[in-house]
Amino acid sequence: MNYYPIFLNLQGRRCVVIGGGVIAEGKVRGLLDAEAAVIVIAPELTPNLQTWVDEGRVGHLTRAYQAGDLAGAFLAISATDDREVNARVWEEATARNLPVNVVDDTPHCNFIAPSILRRGALTVAISTSGKAPALAVRLREQLEHTLGDEHARFLELAGTLREPLAARYPSFERRKALWYQLVDSDVLALLKHGDETTARQRMAEIMGVAPANA
Repeated sequence: MNYYPIFLNLQGRRCVVIGGGVIAEGKVRGLLDAEAAVIVIAPELTPNLQTWVDEGRVGHLTRAYQAGDLAGAFLAISATDDREVNARVWEEATARNLPVNVVDDTPHCNFIAPSILRRGALTVAISTSGKAPALAVRLREQLEHTLGDEHARFLELAGTLREPLAARYPSFERRKALWYQLVDSDVLALLKHGDETTARQRMAEIMGVAPANA
């Protein structure tokens, strides 16, 4: 099966996670990183999950999954060891046309979660189409040594250039050429070495507009 990779905007959207163990915790952590409104359904929780509930970051129903629990959800994840429960979650989610992932049960998934590396606005997602997730993790770990905080800062500064650049250069082709010139320049290296002042100067020289404070 070939999957179509997309990035979902989950900000403020209700995402339901069935299960309260370590695997569920990992899924909830990823959803919180995406600013989702997370509801966990499980009789018991890991210490970290309980902390997030106590802090008000995660909602919690202290019981097992019941039919109808996915009402109003945008996305569902089932992370339990109970195959019967997982099958019922899958059935309800598909009946409601929801994206659903049953952990480690690819036939009961209409989406799979990649291994994710974040550096600010930079998100790198690696998937093996469910065949060997451990390989995706190892590849992500390799990239962690290549992609640093300078990439996050670069994107923060670059984001302030988009509107003034479009106002100055109406031609898309002209802007495209400038963006590639910027990306291929020494700006990332300057940021990596902590010389943001020079990096800002170089960005202004290349793009014709200066980055705003970000």
